[in-house]
Parts: sequence; C-alpha cells; structure tokens
Amino acid sequence: MTSTDSGSAPSSSSSAPSAATSSAAASSAATSSGAPAKAPAKDPWDLPDVSGLVVGVLGGTGDQGRGLAYRLALAGQKVIIGSRAAERAESAAAELGNGVEGADNSTCARRSDVVIVAVPWDGHAKTLESLREELTGKLVIDCVNPLGFDKKGAYALKPEEGSAAEQAASLLPDSRVTAAFHHLSAVLLQDPSVERIDTDVLVLGEARADTDLVQALASRIPGMRGVFAGRLRNAHQVESLVANLISVNRRYKAHAGLRVTDV
Repeated sequence: MTSTDSGSAPSSSSSAPSAATSSAAASSAATSSGAPAKAPAKDPWDLPDVSGLVVGVLGGTGDQGRGLAYRLALAGQKVIIGSRAAERAESAAAELGNGVEGADNSTCARRSDVVIVAVPWDGHAKTLESLREELTGKLVIDCVNPLGFDKKGAYALKPEEGSAAEQAASLLPDSRVTAAFHHLSAVLLQDPSVERIDTDVLVLGEARADTDLVQALASRIPGMRGVFAGRLRNAHQVESLVANLISVNRRYKAHAGLRVTDV
C-alpha cells in the first residue's frame, strides 16, 4: 500500500516517555517482579550465509529449473541440476556453464544440501515419492504451480492436500519443506542480457530457520528479495496467483513479477 502520510509530523511532547525510557522501565519492572526480560525481536533481514550450500534443482532441464540454476550459479552458488536421464541433465549443465553439474534426480538429491522442486505438476507426486529417502533431512523448496489450461487461459487447480507444497510435505515427512520461487519469469531468468531480476519472492514454511535460508538464497540473485509470507497452509493462493500473472503477461506482452510494498 502507498503511504498516506502528508504534511509535517506532529512534534513530540516532553511529557511523553521516549521508546528507550519505556523499554528500560519495562525491563526494570520485569526484573523486579522476578520475570525474565523479554528478548529483543529478531531483525527479519538478518539472514544466514548460504554461499557454501549445494543447491540441487529437480526438473533442472525445464525452463524454470534451468533459469533458477543459471541465476544461482551466476551468483556463485554450487548448483546440480537433476533429470530422469543423467545424460540430459549433463547436456543442459554444459550449456549453462558457471560450474553447474548434471546428474540423475537421485544423485542430484543425495548430493545437495537444498533441493528445489521444479518438475511439471503432473509428475510432482511421483517424483517426490521416488526420492523420499534421498530427500530425508534436506531443505526442500517447492516452486511447482498446479495449473490447468483451456480456451479461456490458465486457471488454478486445487490439490487434495491443499497445494503442491502441502502435497510435498505430506509425501516427504522427514524433509523440511518450504515453498518459494513461484512468480518468476523463466524467460528473464534464462536471458543472459538481463543483469537483474527485480522482483520479490514469497517464501512459506513451518520453521523460521528454514524460511530464513530460502530468503537468503533468493536474495543472492541481483534484484531479487525473499519475503516471508506465512505457513504452508497459505501456499495455495501463492501458487494460484501464477494463473493471474500469465493473463497479465499475455495482455501486456510482459514478464510480470511481484513487489511487496512497505517492507
């Protein structure tokens, strides 16, 4: 939302306690009552260093997977792309350069610290079921958008579990499943003449440590910013918004993304 503030700010009254004074008073009161002082809120932009993590991309030979692999590798991340056929992944990796490696899906999942799921929706469940063991303990980032298409255009599908991300969480009970990277243009991601991808990435998950890692990973790509957007139960509307963006792109001949304001 745009700010509605206008004019000069009202001057502060000398009788009103400052934030520091109020904080000190609250801390003193807590100490005197025997209750522990409340820890200061964590800075939401204080994100971990993820530069040393190996990122695997399942479906890395498709447009979205290739684009994400290219951008992350360009930013200095070690990337392995996976495919059902190792030869196909190796060929795509050679085209991408920047140290990207190719492997079959099982090897990709096993060798990676973080695994991005960028497979077609039709093969989503089958792929994850087959890799449950390899993905145990891994941070999984699901970016799959369940969509249908007819003569009216794209429309959202509603998986039985609620969303693709929730389906992933159901199929991978021993993995740390998150959701992100849904609203990116594969065309822009793969275009070497585009230096910055100016967009926000909505990140969802159950554990702050995991969503912080995903935000940090997104923020490695110039112009991109990861923004926490809730738990996995809210993933359906995030995945569904892609149908709207497809309509925007078709009408305006664009490669639209998202920006969250006032954050």
